[in-house]
Amino acid sequence: MPIPVIDIFAGPGGLGEGFSSSRDSTGNAIFKLCLSIEKDPHAHKTLELRSFFRKFPDGEAPEDYYRYVRNEGITRDELFIRHRTEADAAREEAWNFELREEKEREIDNRITGALRDRKIWVLLGGPPCQAYSVIGRNRMRGQNPQKYEADHRHHLYREYLRILVNHQPPVFVLENVRGLLSSRVNGESTFPRILHDLSLTGRVGTGYSLYPLVKRTSQTSFIAQTSFIDSDYLLYSEKLGIPQNRHRIIILGIRNDLGIYPDFLKYHDSYVTMWDAISDLPQIRSGLSRTPDNYAAWSKSLESFTQIADSQRLVPSDILSEMQNACKRRINFTLGGEFIPASCAEERSDWLKKHAWWFEDKRLHGFCNHIAKSHMYEDLTRYLFASCYAKLRGKSPTIGDMPPQLRPAHRNVNEAVTGKMFSDRFRVQIKGSPSTTIVSHISKDGHYFIHPDPVQCRSLTVREAARLQTFPDNYFFEGNRTAQYTQVGNAVPPLLAMQIADVVKGVLIKAGALQSNG
Repeated sequence: MPIPVIDIFAGPGGLGEGFSSSRDSTGNAIFKLCLSIEKDPHAHKTLELRSFFRKFPDGEAPEDYYRYVRNEGITRDELFIRHRTEADAAREEAWNFELREEKEREIDNRITGALRDRKIWVLLGGPPCQAYSVIGRNRMRGQNPQKYEADHRHHLYREYLRILVNHQPPVFVLENVRGLLSSRVNGESTFPRILHDLSLTGRVGTGYSLYPLVKRTSQTSFIAQTSFIDSDYLLYSEKLGIPQNRHRIIILGIRNDLGIYPDFLKYHDSYVTMWDAISDLPQIRSGLSRTPDNYAAWSKSLESFTQIADSQRLVPSDILSEMQNACKRRINFTLGGEFIPASCAEERSDWLKKHAWWFEDKRLHGFCNHIAKSHMYEDLTRYLFASCYAKLRGKSPTIGDMPPQLRPAHRNVNEAVTGKMFSDRFRVQIKGSPSTTIVSHISKDGHYFIHPDPVQCRSLTVREAARLQTFPDNYFFEGNRTAQYTQVGNAVPPLLAMQIADVVKGVLIKAGALQSNG
């Protein structure tokens, strides 16, 4: 029987997806997500829809699901009415709820009901991290220092602690941003306090031992949490086969009465590039904002800028030549769409071929959530220059690398030119490297996530961001595009979560809760 999993602060469900997808050697599920809690209504709708999808055996989701995500004349309500049993189970699993102190009894009752008296289970989750992120912290401190110190998000992990105290899972996984390592509240370092609280949480005589997922110490015997330094808990996703430089705090907690020391993940020597992950997706163009938009107008605007750059000698000759080539190689691209009909690309990276079992769904017949943003003419010219620069130089340009005519008219642009602040405001994702961290800010202007192909001249789509986060192609993100980007940016990569699930599986095997059959 699968081990129950409860996921709090679940976002769109990256952690839960990874654990739910873990299988033994006979193909049986090792874990079963029995409750996921998320307050954001858009992320909750995504969670609920994915839960519905998982209620069917692998490969047996109804055709109605695919018709819904392809927008082929069936609404979400109609989908759920037609498959009421699975829909009711999905509604029971995915709970749209905000974890708050005054709702303790309701939360505890829901958890108890979901567990159905099972004593061996796993708690997942990461408290909302905006107050811990370095960028968010600096922004809040600059705008309102008092508000930063009083921000309730500093203390949301206490709800996690309360659930540990009341329900005592044998194993838990807590995830958060790397900024937690340097966060301070009222003069006190946040992370050591969290480690202290987590380790002591539990009934008298128990508590938890805390471990990182990758071992960097020389000890081989059972050791306590104090044998690790704070930075040991920082996980480098790109070293675990994820096509993204995503660095996150991940803590594995094991209840002390189990007496179990975990096995650890091992970092890879090679990296998966961002181009390995997205190169097969259909080519699309950006839109033009603040002006009538169509392909002819979009193409003409870029050709016009290229001619100006040539006549005024704005850019180096090799970059100009690349810009001109990009204009010549354009075809009548569309903007994409919430669904694009497409067949599987004949040329795919070896990594995608190897992971076709994970990403590809032949019943989908295309790609979801693959629609480009619209950009102002001025930003399009910067994207064109920046992507050509990156293609030829192998790195993204700084503001100082841009011709003065292309630099944004911001009051702190001079500081950016000299490298004092935000010099990489326009950041191209480099084909031959993992992407930079996909964050929720991708929902804003897209400047930090410029597509490397100058022909397309745009920022990344939701589907491209989801690929870099390793979500399967049939994972549909609900809500408007801003909400979709935010969900993807806040998620844990499911392929990373599956590796975490393997570590947890090993702990439960050692504890005698699972058979070692895969």
